[in-house]
Amino acid sequence: MLTRIVNAVNGSPEKGQSHDKGSMARHPSSSQTDIPALGAVPAVQKAGVSWRFWLTLLVVLVLGALVFKSLHALLADVHYRSIVHAVKHTPLSHLLLAMLATAVSYLSLAGYDVSSLRYVGAKVKGTTIGLTSFIAYALGNTVGLGVLTGGTVRMRLYTASGVEASQVAQAIAFNAGAFGLGMTTFGAVGLLWGATQVQELAHIPSWLLRAVACLVLLGVGAFILLCRLRRDLLLFGRWNLRLPEAGLALRQLLISAVDLSAAAATLWFLLPSGVIDLPTFVAFYAIAMALGVISHVPGGVGVFEAVILLACANHAPTSKIAAALVLYRAIYFLLPLLLATILLAAFEMRSGIGAPVARAAVRLSPWLLTALTMVTGTMLLVSGVTPATRHAEELLRLHVPLFVVEASHLIGSVAGLAMLFLARGLLHRLDAAWWASLVLTVIAGILALPKGIAVSEFIVLFLLASLLVISRKQFYRRSSLFSQTFEPGWLIAVACVLAACGWILLFAYRDIDIADRMWWQFAFDDYAPRSMRTLMVVAIMALGLGLWQLFRRSTGVAELPAEEELQRAAEIVNKQPAADACLAFMGDKSLLFSASGNSFIMFAKHNRSWVALSDPVGDQREWSELIWRFIELVDGYGGRVAFYKVRPQSLPLYLDAGLRVYKLGEEAYVPLEQFSLQGPRRANLRHGVNRAEREGLRFEMLAVEQLPPLLEQLRVVSDAWLADQDTREKSFSLGSFDEAYILRQPVAVIRREQKIIAFASLMCPDALRVEAAVDLMRQLPDAPPGTMEFLFSQLMLHFKEQGYQRFGLGMAPMSGMKDHQLASRWQRFGRMLFMHGGRFYNFRGLRNFKDKFDPVWEARYLVSRGGLAPVFAFTDTAALISGGLKGAISK
Repeated sequence: MLTRIVNAVNGSPEKGQSHDKGSMARHPSSSQTDIPALGAVPAVQKAGVSWRFWLTLLVVLVLGALVFKSLHALLADVHYRSIVHAVKHTPLSHLLLAMLATAVSYLSLAGYDVSSLRYVGAKVKGTTIGLTSFIAYALGNTVGLGVLTGGTVRMRLYTASGVEASQVAQAIAFNAGAFGLGMTTFGAVGLLWGATQVQELAHIPSWLLRAVACLVLLGVGAFILLCRLRRDLLLFGRWNLRLPEAGLALRQLLISAVDLSAAAATLWFLLPSGVIDLPTFVAFYAIAMALGVISHVPGGVGVFEAVILLACANHAPTSKIAAALVLYRAIYFLLPLLLATILLAAFEMRSGIGAPVARAAVRLSPWLLTALTMVTGTMLLVSGVTPATRHAEELLRLHVPLFVVEASHLIGSVAGLAMLFLARGLLHRLDAAWWASLVLTVIAGILALPKGIAVSEFIVLFLLASLLVISRKQFYRRSSLFSQTFEPGWLIAVACVLAACGWILLFAYRDIDIADRMWWQFAFDDYAPRSMRTLMVVAIMALGLGLWQLFRRSTGVAELPAEEELQRAAEIVNKQPAADACLAFMGDKSLLFSASGNSFIMFAKHNRSWVALSDPVGDQREWSELIWRFIELVDGYGGRVAFYKVRPQSLPLYLDAGLRVYKLGEEAYVPLEQFSLQGPRRANLRHGVNRAEREGLRFEMLAVEQLPPLLEQLRVVSDAWLADQDTREKSFSLGSFDEAYILRQPVAVIRREQKIIAFASLMCPDALRVEAAVDLMRQLPDAPPGTMEFLFSQLMLHFKEQGYQRFGLGMAPMSGMKDHQLASRWQRFGRMLFMHGGRFYNFRGLRNFKDKFDPVWEARYLVSRGGLAPVFAFTDTAALISGGLKGAISK
């Protein structure tokens, strides 16, 4: 079984079957107008959304209900205006100290990256580390573990500075582990210090709390000692963990101490004086942070606040604690996000950015603008359900008509809802989303004053509009907003925001008896009816859009291309350098064309996997757009996206789209300009050619028009080869003996006494004459030994004479995998299979055969999402190549 799956997935059958081919590298950079996908039409409507969606929704509802209930109980005797009053009267010195503590925390966070890079043995400039760390934490702290993550930022910027992707992945894992260890350690220290205060809250004896803290600290000490004694640790008998040096571990604990202490001090400075001593507060802060991370709620919103309120409620007025939490969110989370976005906008304004890291940083601006747009949309929704100040109310009564106030409230909230949905378009760099966001930001900014003299809201909207204008070049994808699809997770996030707004409305007007007649009251001081009307309109619009999105999705059917589409693809294939693009002629893959018709992606679907074969074909400037459109197409059907046999030069395009990279092997090609049969290096090939010629073998090239009369002879050879190999025809990444396919390309044959004993169908786009390669390669069972070497040698000499630059020999699966201790499990498994999997497949034999021609080796990758996605994509690709899992398991 393993033999067949490896054969199928890597496109390398046994004993001489043809292999997939490579092509020249290309670098796209542009976009085109979005149009319906050609060759991919949803034919089957989905009966409903998946069970995962309903399970996720249930968990969110339960968790949200618990959080809201806890907050409602904790804030039972607190009024909205008292919190606003406490926020406004927070001393300036406390705000400045909180900002200083925030700066210290973010500076110390850079130490995590310094330690992690040292751990993996990578050297990066200090300025790059500081920039990457600040952007990653500003983004990650705000959005949590959602679509936008700090890990992706590190992958993008550190790889741009020359660090290997596998090293960056290990550095990210080190950061996560160091954060968990540091939070646990100093939470235990704080617990040891303030066990008496924690006892009152948790109702657990102080001696037991101190005992737990001591056990945790002893465990940390044992880990440090283990780091001093050993370099590697085998976990559960399966996973090898490389331990950091003891000195590095101790230094990282010190960095964690500074970080957590500074972060806790940010909130501590905002609390009323004398509420709780700082060491004890660090313990509560660590507990709140841990629960927030475990909840998977972005930023731990609600969960974190509930723990802090419980910890401090008996030591200070609850309204002042709530006000401190509001200011803490603004200073520690939103202010760094805003500064990071401004920083990238400053890079954008600099002309002639030449450094790779600077260019990569600029391309991250859509991510930060997405997060900032979501925050701004949430701010507008919250503003729409809360009352203005009495001073603002008096000014509005004197200078603004009532209908303007009512309209400003409603339009501002609708704009906030729209920005939550437009944020996804900004993430995908859609120019329509950029225009819509800019227009709504300007409108909401203008209406902020008549809505309630919301000066701070106006400033945020003005900054967002300015940043959007500065970053205009990053939103280059022309697309329709109505063609977007929203994942269930995105819809759940919007629903959570609306639910939170509903709770805030009830909290803000808890002292008002809400009655039916209130819906129709219109007055300057009637903020409760105004907020209720606004939230109702927004909720109805969100519900309608959500239902439309959920129930319009289908599993999708990838339709095969019509003849006119194949002709259109043939014109594109002939004008580009990649030989394996000719596999589009098979007609077994769907085609997704660009709007201009100058490029396409070929793909097939099996189960939930939508697998694109290699990189896009055609105009390089349209590649980025096509990749995004294909991902959106797959996401719209709830599928699993994958790109099979991707070239290394195009990997940044897939990383930009949030995908991950897994090596498949290496592909060989021979530079034809230096190829000849002369010299000592080619002695074996030369002797083999001479021997074949003495045995009467003759090489002949057949043009397309010469093939029809010889088709039956070729079929005899093909059928004999299939019977001898006890295998079946392949597809997807390999050609098959299909008459229509064979007749589209030249064929090389080997004759002996006028009888065809071997043949190879050729992939050779002739407009640019860059690359030629073999597709089907078959011979009679009684063909003389060395027939295929003779065929390859003659083909390379022929294409060299025709002016081609290189000749593809196909891929050696699992070749080039690393066995280093820092390599990923995927690479180590591939290396082990390559070295010791001879009983399953002749990995090294295939590599050695191709090495006879002294080729250049180039890596090939599978690109997909993380988790188990690559495993399923790998299996489904095997099924596509072999005609189903039965074919992959048998032959």
